[in-house]
Amino acid sequence: MRSIFVGCEYAGKSTLIQMLADYYRKRNLHPHMDDHFSIPDSTLSPESRKLMMGLPRDIIERMQRMQIQYHVDIIKKYKYPILGGWNIEEAVYTGYYGSDPDSPYYENYAYTFHRLYEAQVYEARLADLVMFHVTASDEAIARRMRENPHEYPIVKEKDIPEIKKRFAAEVEQSLFTCHHQTVVLDTTDKTPQESFDELLALSEPLITPGEIALRALPVPEDDCVVKYENGVRKWVPKEEG
Repeated sequence: MRSIFVGCEYAGKSTLIQMLADYYRKRNLHPHMDDHFSIPDSTLSPESRKLMMGLPRDIIERMQRMQIQYHVDIIKKYKYPILGGWNIEEAVYTGYYGSDPDSPYYENYAYTFHRLYEAQVYEARLADLVMFHVTASDEAIARRMRENPHEYPIVKEKDIPEIKKRFAAEVEQSLFTCHHQTVVLDTTDKTPQESFDELLALSEPLITPGEIALRALPVPEDDCVVKYENGVRKWVPKEEG
């Protein structure tokens, strides 16, 4: 499954992205995980993240647009890409915070690019692409924001309702939604595992028969590797593999 996760900060995207990546790795598969579109890039070193926050906005915009375009090919070429934010996050945060002097986001000069990124993916006619709109109640997001604040927060508590509204509007206009490739996940009052189980259930009608078969395979709890004996595929403990 090719997965794109979008939604307001603190809705639960990064948690589900990590759980999905672990799910594939547990099945001896190799997901390509890119949850680094929020500014500053969470995969950078602490020194680089701090430096990125001080860059001129036109440089940040150039960097963001280049990596968003680059990931068009990632979505098309990899079997299990998992992206967090991508084009819709940029549309929402630049549109709302682009003129805020306290935000690293930039003025949204080329908004129409966002549908063009999607069009480049859609023209590949991918059978297993799913966009997940992850959301939660205003109260749940505000509570998570207070209990586990990010080092470089983007959304202000007073802006939660408007940011959620903008994400919903962008998702509704997405080409993926128009072609019935979108799932909405509300994580309010749910454990991460409950939300992840819902992710698997709601995405099943949108995935390939091969992925459905993969999900049905029994997977051992212990750390194992795949081994073949007399043409039969088996899981064996890692130390024996």
